[in-house]
Amino acid sequence: MATLRDIVVDCRHPASLARFWAAALDDHQVAPYDDAELARLRALGVEGNEDDPTVLVEPKTSGPRLWFQRVPEKRERKNRVHLDLATGKGTFEAELTRLEALGATRPPAQGHPGLVVLHDPEGNEFCLLR
Repeated sequence: MATLRDIVVDCRHPASLARFWAAALDDHQVAPYDDAELARLRALGVEGNEDDPTVLVEPKTSGPRLWFQRVPEKRERKNRVHLDLATGKGTFEAELTRLEALGATRPPAQGHPGLVVLHDPEGNEFCLLR
């Protein structure tokens, strides 16, 4: 049987989108860069992790990892897959405010009871469940 290991997100700027999701998700962090990884990036002509074409966000304990990979084309349509986030700490409204402070935005009013549809900084949809 297969197990889910990674969720891969195509994006324009992996480093900044990875930071957004690492901050948005409880118990996740941008994978640390060691000397070997920085040397690998330099060999590819990438100076520093801000221009890394693939950035990993990993759970501190367990669960799937999120890979953010640079693609040249813009997202032009509705996501075919999106993440649903459950509020864990504090109230729903407090979590909504926190996500918006990180850079999430709300599209025009949507009639979904029990959740709010949001966009990450690159416009990818996700939901915050009540």
